[in-house]
Amino acid sequence: MANQKNNIIIEQSSEDNNLPKVFLHGPPKFSIVLQPKPSHNFHILNPSSHPPLHEFIALNPHHASSITAVVCTGGFPVNAEVLQLLPSLRLVCTPSAGTNHIDLFECLRRGIQVSSAGNLFSEDVADLAVALLIDVGRKISAADRFLRSQLQKPWDFPLGSKLTGKKIGIVGMGRIGLEVAKRLEAFSCMISYNSRNKKPLLSYPFFSSVLELATNTNVIILCCDLNDQTRHIVNKEVMLALGKGGIIVNVGRGALIDEKELLKCLIEGEIGGAGLDVFENEPHVPKEFFSLDNVVLSPHKGALTSESLIGISQLVEQNLKAFFSNKPLLTPVI
Repeated sequence: MANQKNNIIIEQSSEDNNLPKVFLHGPPKFSIVLQPKPSHNFHILNPSSHPPLHEFIALNPHHASSITAVVCTGGFPVNAEVLQLLPSLRLVCTPSAGTNHIDLFECLRRGIQVSSAGNLFSEDVADLAVALLIDVGRKISAADRFLRSQLQKPWDFPLGSKLTGKKIGIVGMGRIGLEVAKRLEAFSCMISYNSRNKKPLLSYPFFSSVLELATNTNVIILCCDLNDQTRHIVNKEVMLALGKGGIIVNVGRGALIDEKELLKCLIEGEIGGAGLDVFENEPHVPKEFFSLDNVVLSPHKGALTSESLIGISQLVEQNLKAFFSNKPLLTPVI
């Protein structure tokens, strides 16, 4: 059926009426997270212009009580308000590794299962973290801009900094953090870390606070989850402890860093540089970053490779099929 006024398209035929419904809660073309021919064990509701979920429910109230599962992505929260709109919801499936856009406590209270990408993206995110670090240190993007604007002129470009032998502090020693450490060992870097708990099987030095970690390293790489305890875990004090030659790389979530203080420290030369794949108020990026040659920016693409998109579409499909077959989820969160 279609609503011409709001350009909402719902993929439905008469034979789908009795199938459990899955609502895609994300940006336009979010259906890319599903395989081209999804399972016929459930029916996909895919609004083409994607109004807010509450607006969709208001325009299609008969669907509210029949939506059993939601597939959502970052920037499209599933909070208590959304859960209130969907009384029959029993599964929230996200194709991201992070779950800070989902109210896990409320899902647990309501008996709603949650699945995520699990470790699917760990290698891709680790690759980008190291790439950002090399780019910032060796000024690759800045050198590219310089050369393009300086053709036929003498080259007078500032020196970069070598990666080999650097003291690297990793915040969040989960699967992504471990993959980052493994890659940096090849550069003879000295790895240390901060995490919720010390990992007894790791030989890397452990620091109980990010401030202490920053004091003892040249680089901080953020790989941890965003929650109330980690919001702005990198503040001005941490940045000053890292020092004028220090580099911050963030492949976690934007709000792990106090972005306003980061800008001040970068502009005033209190730290050496930053490689940022994530930002506090995505998709909005402070324009002040754009003029800084000691910053490398990436549009939250750490997990996005052609291989990972194939993998996540298969994983989302498998989690949905498992759920609707009363089997355990492949990558459960709760």
